[in-house]
Amino acid sequence: MDNRRNLYKRVLRVLLPMVILAGIIIGSCQIKRTHIKANNNVVYVKAKVTQIIEDNSDGQPFGGAQKVSAKITGGQYKGQNCELDNSNSFQRGAFCTTGTKVIAVVKDIDGVITGSVYNYDRTMMVYVLLGLFSLCLVLVGGKKGAAALYALIFTFICVICMYVPLLYIGLNGIFAALLTSVVILAASIYILNGVSSKTVCAIIGTTVGIVLSGGLAMIAGSLSNLNGYNMSDAESMIYIANSSKLHVSDILYAGILISSLGAVMDVSVSIVAAITEIHEKAPDLKAKELFMSGMHVGHDMMGTMSNTLILAYTGSATGTLLTIYSYEMPYLQIMGYNSIITEIVCGLCGTIGVILTVPIQAFITTVALKFKK
Repeated sequence: MDNRRNLYKRVLRVLLPMVILAGIIIGSCQIKRTHIKANNNVVYVKAKVTQIIEDNSDGQPFGGAQKVSAKITGGQYKGQNCELDNSNSFQRGAFCTTGTKVIAVVKDIDGVITGSVYNYDRTMMVYVLLGLFSLCLVLVGGKKGAAALYALIFTFICVICMYVPLLYIGLNGIFAALLTSVVILAASIYILNGVSSKTVCAIIGTTVGIVLSGGLAMIAGSLSNLNGYNMSDAESMIYIANSSKLHVSDILYAGILISSLGAVMDVSVSIVAAITEIHEKAPDLKAKELFMSGMHVGHDMMGTMSNTLILAYTGSATGTLLTIYSYEMPYLQIMGYNSIITEIVCGLCGTIGVILTVPIQAFITTVALKFKK
């Protein structure tokens, strides 16, 4: 009987998230997007360079231009030959030699296919890395690793099919991020640990933590006149907003909520697991002692998680930091640099959310364990 019940629970942990994902995907398909892309009948295809017709690059990448002949290896024109212009620049094009695999932008004009080199074809490299990542996760983590991979896939689909569409249709950014975060953390923790008091405590604690991060970001942004319009890609967002119901001002705060979710969830789950383990080994501990044990565990995690978030934001701002360093910008100019202030606000608000999650989660778990019936 117990074996059958355990089997039922394991099957449910697999099927229930699938049902939720199916609902999310179906819902996202109902959203009608305004067509804003230029209608020039071009298509993106994979191709392999077969001949260099003209070469003005002096044999160096990121300079000059090339004209190449290529065979299309994927897409609707697969198997056909075409001539491609190659700008060989920093952001577009590729330094082509015979055999180079590229992604091309082509167009059929009266039966003649012409176009240009868009960039290198890196799809195989991405697939290999994804396969290696999945293999490492499953081999090292075993069943837990497989569950973590499942939870990661769930998270990715939620972001693409729930978070982004909710922003697109005009839902408040904070609410969209919070709703997506709750679905992600509830499903992820359920996939990893099933239904238990630990799961409920972790969900509550994580929700409180990300709400604090987002709320603090809104307050800081309001006081410093900082919002989505100050982001580096604000022009693209404004262009999209003109054809949709997107609220550009909310994007910054929504991004802080989503970016802090992983760290806050990690801290919450770890503290819940530690306090639960301590309680099972020493059930006679008083509530205060159990709470302090959770705090001691949290103290060690705060430093590493704070570094994790700060370094993540620092890494994304490396180009900006190099610009400041190279131009020897004075302090006040740095303090007026939108990109730097945005990264500071994001990093500090996310980190404060992680720090405050420690006592909140320790308290919630202690109360749940000591006073549950």
